[in-house]
Amino acid sequence: MKSINPYVGPRDRMVLEQLAARGVSDPRVLDAMRHVAREAFVPEELRQAAYSDQPLPIGEGQTISQPYIVAAMAEALGLRGDENILEIGTGSGYDAAVLAHIARAVHTIERIPSLARRARETLRRLGYESVEVIEGDGSVGWRPAAPYDAIVATAEAPRIPPSLRAQLRPGGRLVMPVADPSCGQALVRMIRGDNGHDRVESILPVRFVPLIGIEGWPDDRTSSGQTREGEGLHRPFGGHR
Repeated sequence: MKSINPYVGPRDRMVLEQLAARGVSDPRVLDAMRHVAREAFVPEELRQAAYSDQPLPIGEGQTISQPYIVAAMAEALGLRGDENILEIGTGSGYDAAVLAHIARAVHTIERIPSLARRARETLRRLGYESVEVIEGDGSVGWRPAAPYDAIVATAEAPRIPPSLRAQLRPGGRLVMPVADPSCGQALVRMIRGDNGHDRVESILPVRFVPLIGIEGWPDDRTSSGQTREGEGLHRPFGGHR
């Protein structure tokens, strides 16, 4: 007799109650969130909470993002299925798996070697052959696979890094959190235009860990206490919970 996966029910409820009920409507995104096994990307002792409405720790002071934020950012990219994507901040690899379920190719950069190795092993074990995991400074992107149709970053930068803009093709979309004087951090979407005429819009206030790197924040920022409050709360403020 075939065993029943105990996570299928919670995963379906997550899609209905945490995503669709909050306005995520892109069928590609909802299908990806319904199929990617989030429990495989969290520590074994936290798997029972894999589909809870919250980020979860994955080690090295990092978290796996709240499901709603993963879905909202993927939807904001406006993916059609044939894209070449760059992700900044691999973490557990879950976001990359969701993107790979939709797009043609995903290149994801992680600055913490242990997280990069673990994510690479998990993605390989689950069969995500279209995902390339790179160790390095995500703030300067990854030129070998550019140009990209879409770029997404899961860490907050002081501004949109020039290297990321340069590696985005005209008409491509970039979604990332950036510093915002009115709310601390805002999730923004940039659509690259011709001749430098980009369109940038704010989507919602969020709180992410800092993007450390040459075109991000300096490495000593995390030790100064400036960004530790609320670290890992990859969730919108206000009435989105």
